Amino acid sequence: MKRIATGNEAVALGALRAGVKVVTGYPGTPSTGCLEHLLTLDLPDRHVEWSTNEKVAFEIAAGAAWAGRRAMCTMKMSGVNVAYDALISVAYSGTNGGLILYVADDPGVSAGMPEQDTRGLALMSDLPMLEPSSPADAYDLAQQAFELSEAVGSPVLLRLTTAISLSHAVIDVEEPVPPEARDVLLEKNITKYTKAGSKICLDQHRALIERLDKAAEWIRQRGLNRLDLSDEPGGLGIVCSGAVNAYLAEGLRATRSEGLLHGPVSILRATTAVPFPEVEARRLLDHCDTVLVLEELEPIAERQLAALAQRAGWSGRIVGKLDGTLPRLGEYGLSAVRKGVEVAASFANAARQESPRAILALDEQETSVAVPLRERSETLLGSVNRNDEERGAEHLSAPRPITVCAGCPHRGTYLGIEAAIREAGLSKDEVMVTGDIGCTILGMNPPFDLLWNEVSMGSSLGLAQGYVHAGIETPVIATIGDSTFFHGGIPGLINAIQHNTPLTLVILDNGWTSMTGMQANPGTDEASQAEGSRRVDPVRVVEGLGPDSVAVVDPYDVGSVTEAVGAALFAPGVHVVIAQRECAIQARRRGIAGGVVTVDPEKCILCMKCLRVTGCPALSIRQVGSKGGGESPDGDSPDRQHIEIDASLCSGCGICVSVCPTSALRNEVAT
Repeated sequence: MKRIATGNEAVALGALRAGVKVVTGYPGTPSTGCLEHLLTLDLPDRHVEWSTNEKVAFEIAAGAAWAGRRAMCTMKMSGVNVAYDALISVAYSGTNGGLILYVADDPGVSAGMPEQDTRGLALMSDLPMLEPSSPADAYDLAQQAFELSEAVGSPVLLRLTTAISLSHAVIDVEEPVPPEARDVLLEKNITKYTKAGSKICLDQHRALIERLDKAAEWIRQRGLNRLDLSDEPGGLGIVCSGAVNAYLAEGLRATRSEGLLHGPVSILRATTAVPFPEVEARRLLDHCDTVLVLEELEPIAERQLAALAQRAGWSGRIVGKLDGTLPRLGEYGLSAVRKGVEVAASFANAARQESPRAILALDEQETSVAVPLRERSETLLGSVNRNDEERGAEHLSAPRPITVCAGCPHRGTYLGIEAAIREAGLSKDEVMVTGDIGCTILGMNPPFDLLWNEVSMGSSLGLAQGYVHAGIETPVIATIGDSTFFHGGIPGLINAIQHNTPLTLVILDNGWTSMTGMQANPGTDEASQAEGSRRVDPVRVVEGLGPDSVAVVDPYDVGSVTEAVGAALFAPGVHVVIAQRECAIQARRRGIAGGVVTVDPEKCILCMKCLRVTGCPALSIRQVGSKGGGESPDGDSPDRQHIEIDASLCSGCGICVSVCPTSALRNEVAT
């Protein structure tokens, strides 16, 4: 049916038609009307919310998309700066369900803030961006954006500007489509969903670049960049994008009627500047003597066209911002279009009068396929981008997963979470446990294999909420360190409490920013902070936010962690468990030890449960004597093996004692 809608409403209606399941956002003119419209509708099978900020909003949408659902996040251009830390990491990992970031730029700053051109962020992120030129176009491209996202496995940006997002138009709207009945996807793959290691990040970056190449081909096959070549070669070519398309026809009529424009005109209506439509642009260069680029704000398309022309040996003239004809600020209306056409037409007319046009001799490969970004990156990175099989010694090296230090309190927290999941009758593969930046993320490695993902500071809480809203039926746990909680976790917790999203948050509070070298954070003891500083108590902060429960436990007491987490798993609402114990390294530096752990060799049956369960580097296997060597000096029988403790590493935490089935390990009070 036909209806009058704004560009914002068109995006919302297009998302509903595409079967979106989760929509989040933060208000900011000119994008506000999109999510605001959705909140006026009765959508019982979808989740729509205003989130605490843009970063939290994007993380929730990303979590839902990782779970296989279609999700969209809305914000203005300034909000992308807030969300970018999460956006670039999610871009590296890719996505499963369609993930759309709808952003509205504001040329002319009608709503204040900088005139930021978000296409630059899309270019920096290797993410495809679709740019509608009307509300009707926005309705269609919102749907195509979801298809593109799922086809290539990347988030897709949908960019409107103020003139389109706030304007009204008559559009054809079809009935919304309910979210597809998909099982929630739980994929444990740390090489895809974390950033823990240079190889992981390089491989993800390579895959991201390849996905952008794939997006360029998908867009070309769909004909989203529309090229209309004149019957006669030569003359003026125009590359036009976004809202400027609305003024182009009138601008051309005016210049022709005034006798300023002669000869043929060819037009490339570019829906994407990222990826740049190289195939269509090459054909335009091959056809025209002069090309005018009409785009608001930054010369994103113009620079790429100029680079393409230089590579192709094209000798014509490009008119736009780079030659000073058009400004880099403000909206482009009819006057800007006319000025551009007049200047470009003067060069095109002169070229026609001087001599017949020589058509470029571009070979078939150049005109049909752009050089893949992957090939360019391999040229730059060289051997860094080779497959493992080609890396010689590296291919032969044994994997050495990083684990937490001896005595690290996080070890007890991980073991407690594992036990709580097990006692609930579930396996670790059934319970989403989101990870976060810092020492916390080491729980993804053996022996724990507990954490599923890592995005950016504080993202564990947003991702956890995304999985909940995707429809996961098992409990969801978010984990975060104390420093990371202060840095970026508080907004996510506020959001969960506000929307009463059922989850369990475990804060691993060791009092320091440990992974980067033991820097102080707001929760560090005042005696270890700069003179005059005050400690911020994370327990009081959490209690002040008002979750349904707060439990403070000692991670060296694994049973207390298990009990607290177990009590929260299936309880409605938001529950926080704070595992408090100072970093073992810092404690030992100050002469504090949990105790002295010793081994009774006669009781040790070498079941190695202490090693397998805790993974503590202070534990090893001692070989006593050798075959035919008689008794050892300490009386042990020859060839007998038992667990040994490296006293230089052991902090006496006693966690290994708690898992020993024969009481061969003892923890004595430190003296």
